[in-house]
Amino acid sequence: MKIEGFGNLLQNTMQPGKVKQSGTEDFNNTFSDLIKDVNQDQIDSQNTMEKFVSGEGVQLHEVMIAGEKAKTSLELLMEIRNKTVDMFKELTRMPI
Repeated sequence: MKIEGFGNLLQNTMQPGKVKQSGTEDFNNTFSDLIKDVNQDQIDSQNTMEKFVSGEGVQLHEVMIAGEKAKTSLELLMEIRNKTVDMFKELTRMPI
């Protein structure tokens, strides 16, 4: 198996005016899906807590699990956001 160098790849990607838009759309779709999932986890946690309080047969451990799932997914989303902001700041500092 022959291994090619990265020279041709870098020359093609570094040309001005040749920006791929599909990667941006994929990131937008992935990020918006993640936000929707986190929101749904928050809603599910709230609904589970309301069912527990009203006595609809939800156990305490189910409330705790739903709450921790919502908390963990929100923390993950915030870390992804923080890393994305850091990446953007680093990219803007790079010399052209």
